[in-house]
Amino acid sequence: MPCGVASQFLILYGSQRGQAQSIAEEICEQAAEHGFIADISCVSKGEKYNLERERGPVVFVVSTTGDGEPPDTALKFVKKIKNKSLPCDHYSHLHYALLALGDTNYANFCNCGKTIDSRLQELGAKHFYATGHADDGTGLEIVVDPWIEGLWEALKKTFAKMSASNQEGTNQGEVTKKSIQQEAQIQEKLDSSAISLSLLKLTDVETEKGKAETSVLESKSTDILGAPLEASLIRSVPPLSGSSLNVPALPPSYLDVCLEDSPAEEESAHHVVKEGFYEVAVSGAAHLTRDDAVKSAILLELDISDQDMPYQPGDAFDVLCLNRASEVEELLRRLGLKDQRSQSVHLQLRKDTKKKGAQVPSYIPQKCSLEYLLTWCLEIRSTPKKAFVRALVDWTQDSREKRRLQELCSREGSADYNRFVRDTNLCLLDLLQAFKSCSPPLSLVIEHLPKLQPRAYSAASSSLRHPGKVHFVFSVVDFPACVEHPERTGLCTGWLMHHVSAILQPYGKTASAEKTADCPALPKINVRPRVSNTFHLPSDPSAPIVMVGPGTGVAPFIGFLQQRYQERVEKQDDVFGETWLFFGCRHKDRDFIFREELERFVENGTLNHLKVSFSREELDGNEPRYVQHLLLLHAKNMVHVLFKENGYFYVCGDAKNMAKDVNDALIEMITKELQLDKLESMKMVAKLREEKRYLQDIWS
Repeated sequence: MPCGVASQFLILYGSQRGQAQSIAEEICEQAAEHGFIADISCVSKGEKYNLERERGPVVFVVSTTGDGEPPDTALKFVKKIKNKSLPCDHYSHLHYALLALGDTNYANFCNCGKTIDSRLQELGAKHFYATGHADDGTGLEIVVDPWIEGLWEALKKTFAKMSASNQEGTNQGEVTKKSIQQEAQIQEKLDSSAISLSLLKLTDVETEKGKAETSVLESKSTDILGAPLEASLIRSVPPLSGSSLNVPALPPSYLDVCLEDSPAEEESAHHVVKEGFYEVAVSGAAHLTRDDAVKSAILLELDISDQDMPYQPGDAFDVLCLNRASEVEELLRRLGLKDQRSQSVHLQLRKDTKKKGAQVPSYIPQKCSLEYLLTWCLEIRSTPKKAFVRALVDWTQDSREKRRLQELCSREGSADYNRFVRDTNLCLLDLLQAFKSCSPPLSLVIEHLPKLQPRAYSAASSSLRHPGKVHFVFSVVDFPACVEHPERTGLCTGWLMHHVSAILQPYGKTASAEKTADCPALPKINVRPRVSNTFHLPSDPSAPIVMVGPGTGVAPFIGFLQQRYQERVEKQDDVFGETWLFFGCRHKDRDFIFREELERFVENGTLNHLKVSFSREELDGNEPRYVQHLLLLHAKNMVHVLFKENGYFYVCGDAKNMAKDVNDALIEMITKELQLDKLESMKMVAKLREEKRYLQDIWS
């Protein structure tokens, strides 16, 4: 797809869960407003573009997944450009810009984008616009919105330079038939996108109209009694309530949805949704924490003896969950579709769509029922993105509600969007409950809600110790009630707890099959193995290992220790390295999960050092409260293990706080014990990561 046509450029995206793709599509849709033609493709679809021949500008939008890994759709591309046989001028003709997505809660922030960026530079490619690094931990739009805004001027300058270069030595009065045809093609494409410009202007008119209608009501920052008003999801206060708004253009619709009375084909639909998953029985389930624990942790035992699912400790399993029946019911009611729940859904692309690269979602089976679609296919709990909020504006009747939605999706209302939508984990249903006059069509809901994603859980067992079984642990996530939404549990964790309630053993009992003998039918769940490339025991068993896993983060290390115990039994002549485990929980008697098993590992020599902290117990001033404090107490040992004995350092658990604190503690230990400045210590930590001796399995 060479961009020989003036003002035409290529967008390539690499996406794991759809964010990078969505942003790339947004850039593509905005292009016409600025006088450009954009072609768009997933970076994995190499047959649709050819960077070796690309002469126009290229815009990359790429995310990062796991511990700094490329998304699945970018793996092939990254491998290709990393080929060491490529000459240093391989991409010397290429002018590109790159927007990297990441999360600073994870150590290798934007690593895939940085990898692609540096490698393209090594191969001679040149920036025409500065690279952007967007942080999902604080809000992608904080970087994404201004980066896109600045992109257009950078493209204009790039095309001007290219045009000047192409005109050198050329008779400017000579116009070939081919160039005329090319200009006609551009004009045709721009004309077909003119509706985007009209919609943008219409948005401005609606904004001014809504502002005029609501200025009297919202310009005051006190209520009728003179008390100060506070902003909320449904109400703004000055200065936002009186501001002119920069509202994004309306995203183009692209789906036609037809509901028919023909029988829904649920069996074939299940085949599409569950492809790659194995249905297995839950042969045991038990509470690992007391009833008075702050968080409830549950251990599940799955029977995989009839399936071909080999795994190693450190691997994870994806669990396919479904949306709550009560929430699906309420969404059907709110959309006015309760009586059509059993009708089969037929999707096709709108013939008049202006959306580039529009496709019928492959994860929605044709001829499934509407109820099935909302239960199994769409992430109805997902937080609506600004583009979705913008689309809802046009389906809202009340002028005050319309104005507030415009504020929430505008650049000026970014702080309110973060505070009342993003940070409170709002979902579509919450918005529809708050904005009563908003009645979007089903097509809009399907276009903007992402695919319902499986949830990953680390294996908490070794197949050497438990052949034909796999264990995993989860804490039931609680979202307390707030003004914006009622109290609820996490989508998958709440569903799992309810699903296994018939066989769930109380605290102190084991999650073994013998406890479920009286159950007439064991609950079943759909899982698939998620193999880790690196988060495994060292290939050299003599290498010492340090494991840091507070709370349910200890799960993979139970598998490590079970594996190591069996290896020590079976290979008694082998030399095994020293093992350290740093574990933390709130209370010694309430949520010290796996306590008995860990103490047995200490007794039989499998675990050499078990260090535990209790954050909510009454402590004197010297006792460690968190795992990072435990590490600092053993700084000398840690530095010796890692740099004198070439040991391995594993961290599993919360990315937002714990993983950062542990990383900071490691830098502090190196600084103190090796008498280095902080920068040198940070370089040594980075080297540990490069050598795959500092490994993380973390989540936010």
